[in-house]
Amino acid sequence: MSLFDLPLDRLREHRSASVEPEDFDAFWAKTLGEARSHDLDARFERRAGTGLATVDVYDVTFAGFGGHPVKGWFVVPAGAAEPLPLVVQFIGYGGGRGLAHTHLLWASAGFAHFVMDTRGQGSGWRVGDTPDPVGSGPAFPGFMTRGIEDPYAYYYRRVFTDAVRAVEAARSHPLADPARTAVIGESQGGGITLAVGGLIPDLAAIAPDVPFLCDFPRALTVTDRNPYREIGNYLKTHRGRSDRARATLAYFDGVHFAARGRAPALFSTALEDMTCPPSTVFAAFNSYAHPDKTIEVYDFNDHEGGGPFQEAVQLGWLPGKLGA
Repeated sequence: MSLFDLPLDRLREHRSASVEPEDFDAFWAKTLGEARSHDLDARFERRAGTGLATVDVYDVTFAGFGGHPVKGWFVVPAGAAEPLPLVVQFIGYGGGRGLAHTHLLWASAGFAHFVMDTRGQGSGWRVGDTPDPVGSGPAFPGFMTRGIEDPYAYYYRRVFTDAVRAVEAARSHPLADPARTAVIGESQGGGITLAVGGLIPDLAAIAPDVPFLCDFPRALTVTDRNPYREIGNYLKTHRGRSDRARATLAYFDGVHFAARGRAPALFSTALEDMTCPPSTVFAAFNSYAHPDKTIEVYDFNDHEGGGPFQEAVQLGWLPGKLGA
């Protein structure tokens, strides 16, 4: 794959055509208010017999959207006794929280690490344990079009709410320092990271890698790769519903959450990424409100982005933001 999107100099100036709904803040305040009417009920059960000597693992359940139980992992350095800087991580499209031993990096670096399972997913490339008990109208296979004609029914309303509650659950553990909290994620996890960064005002840092769910007006026209193509395939069948779908997506566009970002941010993008085209990532980056922001650009990579190289950048960046 060669370069297909805008040249880098134009990417650095690109702005999304997405129009922010007038009631964007009211919509999310109502949504989170409804979720918080349910007891968070965060339960951390120590997992024995993992075979891991350097970390302690907790199997977590908390109440997300609608009070529905959502799973997660909480991993800390073995024997930790004092509150630690906290990293909350969100998962890429189709994956789940997986097995505990796959989440060793951040605890090994001295952080408390919380990994949220994604409702209804966890069967594409890594297992998950959280069902989505809410139904939807007709949808194209995948998650992108579930409830797409009504923002109150849209799938990602539930996921983004779960993610805010995941931060609240992680912060409730005595080994996590709420004042030193970062959120991170790759692809879908990066899009969720941007949403959480716009909805929680007191984070210390965010790090969205090759984020998905950004600049929907451009994403739907510049790439024909899934998952964005799920929306095109839905509208291909449901003719005449494009305006309604686009109106829903505006409530979930990372560009609008980025405009509310209040924490230092480390982005990444890849110039040959046809899953999350670089113009859509730069649209969010260029809209990001906090002045302390930077973006790593991987010029010959597709959606794998920086991979372990980006993790190394994060390992050098996050401690300074979290006082670790």
